[in-house]
Amino acid sequence: MLTRSTRSMVTFANVFTMGDSLQEMPAGTYEIVVEEELLQGLSFEAYRRIATHLMVRGRDGEAGKTEMHMITKEDLEYAIACDRTLSETTKNSEAALSPQEDTT
Repeated sequence: MLTRSTRSMVTFANVFTMGDSLQEMPAGTYEIVVEEELLQGLSFEAYRRIATHLMVRGRDGEAGKTEMHMITKEDLEYAIACDRTLSETTKNSEAALSPQEDTT
């Protein structure tokens, strides 16, 4: 199977949790990696999402450490919507998912 990865960035203006995890993540910008596989046997090119990861960079004493947290598309969308709602009620900036520039 042929696979591809797409990277994007999401910025949270507020502390957030993702999915069933009780671990609070600090506000900031996080990288999202989506892995997809090519569907075989079709007359056109199509991909199916097989994994979504939230990249968590180490801070303070753990600088240089990066963790990949497997998440769902729905959990990510819900966390962004919650951050946006909280930001609107507190007049902070909104969370937004945006494509990362290709520097190659």
